[in-house]
Amino acid sequence: MHPDRLPQPSPRSTANRATIAIVAEGFLSRLSFGIISFALPIYAHRLGLTLFEIGVLMTLNQVVAMVLKPAMGWVADRVGLKRSFTASIVVRSLIALCLVVATSPWQLYAIKAIHGGSKALRDPAANALIAEHGGKKAIASAFAWYHTAKIAAGSMGKAIAGILLTATASNFAFAFNIAFLLSLFPLYSVIRYLKPDKPRETTAIAASQSESPLLSQPSDEIDELTSLPPTGTTKSLILSFSILSFAINGTAEMLRGLFPILATEYAGLSEAETGLIYIVSTVIVLVSGPIFGWLADRGRQELVLLVRSFGNIVSSIVYILAPNLVGFTIGKLSDDAGKGAFRPVWGAIMAQVSSYAPQHRAQTMSWMLVGEDAGAIAGPILAGLLWSTWGLPIMLGVRVLLAIATEAYTLYLTRSLEGAGHKNLGASLSVSSETNCSTEARELPKSKL
Repeated sequence: MHPDRLPQPSPRSTANRATIAIVAEGFLSRLSFGIISFALPIYAHRLGLTLFEIGVLMTLNQVVAMVLKPAMGWVADRVGLKRSFTASIVVRSLIALCLVVATSPWQLYAIKAIHGGSKALRDPAANALIAEHGGKKAIASAFAWYHTAKIAAGSMGKAIAGILLTATASNFAFAFNIAFLLSLFPLYSVIRYLKPDKPRETTAIAASQSESPLLSQPSDEIDELTSLPPTGTTKSLILSFSILSFAINGTAEMLRGLFPILATEYAGLSEAETGLIYIVSTVIVLVSGPIFGWLADRGRQELVLLVRSFGNIVSSIVYILAPNLVGFTIGKLSDDAGKGAFRPVWGAIMAQVSSYAPQHRAQTMSWMLVGEDAGAIAGPILAGLLWSTWGLPIMLGVRVLLAIATEAYTLYLTRSLEGAGHKNLGASLSVSSETNCSTEARELPKSKL
């Protein structure tokens, strides 16, 4: 058989392998950093850091990532998504190796700052790659599996860290070495199965053929569209959804880090009972994520978005009215089910909005991710301030009011988009994925000429 006539892999199988490689990277990288997340605060405390200094240390990477993400998104668009993604994985591996030899507080702070820089590059590149390889009518599901894998790996990594430190009499260097070795595996899956970046004109073509008037562009204007920065309309969409992600994530993350204190001090639960709640809630997240991703891919984006804030409302009310094991279990399950709902639909929305300017996809996503990161930072700070100043009931009451306001803004935003001609972003996204696959299929015979 002539070499040019050998069977070629289908676009769908190539996309599936790429998506699996990205999900595998998310699982293995988070497994490695689950070990670090568990061991690093204890190690920092052994080095003499106060609780406040440890808190600053553990949030430093988040702050650095939020500041650098727009610039790193710009870099990813110009250097290439795969190259940027691979480079960020290499840096993350070196972070684990540096922790092995870190012996002073300033070194820990420097390492966490570098971690923030790698996160700023990795997050937009990873999300843009999922958007481009998610597959026909399955973008939200791809994001759901990616975040589900990360959540499962994070829990496993923390469990492994506890076992390693117990078995080795708190040998932190050994634990960090294991984390370094685990962080090398994602490199193989990405290099082996993730293909080099392709021209992104197909995304613009798909966008021009969707139902939305915003996307209806004559065919002779498509090349011009792909070379332009995001339009004013796209910037408005980015700002609107960034505000939404800030509101949703900020309200949801108000209890991040405070739930163990809330459960033990306010509800009087034991550490074992609190740990049991975490185990059950992790299972709920693993199950709910793919389910909500499936719903989002079938045009239920508004419903899935509303679940996130509704979970915040239910949990806050239950925490006030039922401070016991059953009540706190129900509240935590409501919170985490909402978390599982938000991730896939948010990924699908980022994919759709960024498809309007495909050559700036990573940069567009980075701006949308900034709102999410800002909410994750502001939420716990606001909760701690309210709790320490006016008490727990006021803090939870404010959380309920913020969640209700977020629900109202979600409805306003989705209805406004429908009125402006953006009806059914998910359907438009599906058209984009389908056209992308069909365009690749039409290009295959060219290799045989």
